[in-house]
Order: sequence, then C-alpha cells, then structure tokens
Amino acid sequence: MSNIKAVIWDFGGVFTSSPFDAFNAYEAEKGLPHDLIRSVNRLNPDTNAWALFERTEIDAAGFDTAFLAESTALGHPVRGAEILPLISGRVRPAMVEALKACKQHFKVGCITNNMKTGKNASMASDEGGASKTAAIFPLFDHLIQSSEVGVRKPDPRIYLMMCEALGVEPQACVYLDDLGVNCKPAAMLGMTAIKVLNETQALDDLEKATGLTFARTI
Repeated sequence: MSNIKAVIWDFGGVFTSSPFDAFNAYEAEKGLPHDLIRSVNRLNPDTNAWALFERTEIDAAGFDTAFLAESTALGHPVRGAEILPLISGRVRPAMVEALKACKQHFKVGCITNNMKTGKNASMASDEGGASKTAAIFPLFDHLIQSSEVGVRKPDPRIYLMMCEALGVEPQACVYLDDLGVNCKPAAMLGMTAIKVLNETQALDDLEKATGLTFARTI
C-alpha cells in the first residue's frame, strides 16, 4: 500500500505470546472460572485497578489490594500480586524480524500499556527476558509507555501522540494489537488496524497492509 508511512505496534501479545493463555492456565490450576481475570479487567475499564496501575496512579501494593477487591466482588478473591507474574510472555522471533523488515521501509513505533513496577506485558518471560525486551525497544523510532505518559489505550490521545511523534497522519499508519478494544480507536482515527490472534495471521495481514513479505519461522 503506497500510502503507508508507519507501522505502529503493541508489545505484549504481539511481540510476545498472549498473557491470556497464562491467565487461563492459572484459573484452571486454582479452580476458578475460565476468563475470570479478563472479566475483572473488563469491569470499569477506565478506572479499575489495571487502568490505574498502567497510568501509574497506584503502585504495585495498591494494585494488589484493588484487584483483590474487584475479583472478590465477582465472587472469586484473587490477589493482584498473583496476577502480575502472568502478564509477561515468550518472545516471538518472527515478529521481531518483521519489525526489522518494516523499519527498512516505514517509520515504526510502539504503544504499550505497562507498569513501572515488576514484570508486565512489555517484559519477556523467557530466559534473558529483560535483555530481550531491551534489545527490541531500541528498534522503534518512538516508544510510548502508558506508565510514563499517564495515558493508556484505548484513549485516542495516545495514538495521536504517536502520530505526532512520527510525523505521520493516522490514515498513513498500520496498527497491530492483540485486543480488539485497542484496535477500534485506531481504526476510527483512520489507521489500518490488525487484531493479532496469532503470529501467522498477524504476519499475513501485515503483508497485505504493507506489501512486504515476512518469514514465518525464525
């Protein structure tokens, strides 16, 4: 697509495996309802424990207490401190290589909802995870972290902040995210939004959007 000038990426669930798998494994282990954790996170999405933590309006201790209260309200008490280690995923090397390929042709940026304290969706969980994450971040022309700017997806402002930083219009951008709720505002702004369900699908859709070709296994 000749009009594309930038590719903007989410981090967790895109460059790393989805935390939802870890959530479901935890729920099964503890005998909790399937997708309980996601249900908690969907309650009051702009003001719940998760949102406050990703905007650095509460600390890890505050998140632990607030998440416990929210999950208890749903009938299944779960401490926030038990959830945080589940957020990180394993790096997807093919997605990293796709980023490098895109960087040769387009501006590239990353918008990630994350936390300042402990492991989060912007940290890889595999061996050497911190260093692997540190190796990916510098590849972006610009990085926006919710914990640093006090704004989080799906607030449209954070997408516009990225467009301004990259010097592009939303209509000239491709945006990838594993959450539909985060893809919607990108699409409404005019971006070509790709909801990442798995690595193969994401690369297929990114090829269609950019005209590039990416390797499927690294």
